[in-house]
Amino acid sequence: MKLQPDKFDVQSILGYGPGWVGLGRNGVGEKIERSVIIGSRGELIDWHCTRFEDFGAEHFDQLAGYSPELVLFGSGTRLRFPPPAFLRSLMAKRIGLETMDTLAACRTYNILAGEGRHVMAALLIEPSN
Repeated sequence: MKLQPDKFDVQSILGYGPGWVGLGRNGVGEKIERSVIIGSRGELIDWHCTRFEDFGAEHFDQLAGYSPELVLFGSGTRLRFPPPAFLRSLMAKRIGLETMDTLAACRTYNILAGEGRHVMAALLIEPSN
């Protein structure tokens, strides 16, 4: 599915499909085929996990270290919620977390980033079969 935003001054998500997400930044498009953290302040960080079942608290602790206003957790092709214990570091820093499937997280990221919010999309990109 193509997600074409209006002109953004921040990096934006241009598209999403099974096993990939398209990122636009600095006028250049990039196809990413791994789980990734995308931030509205230019962050592009590998998120080392390929299956939802492999997530642990350390994955969410990593997000807390960037101190965004909000984290959008894209849980893959379907909606799945992380255990509350994994979110302690985010809660301790009063960082909001919204869980949705990865496609919805991509769309929501573009809206919030376009509004100038400090948001991070933590996207589980599952390998396509």
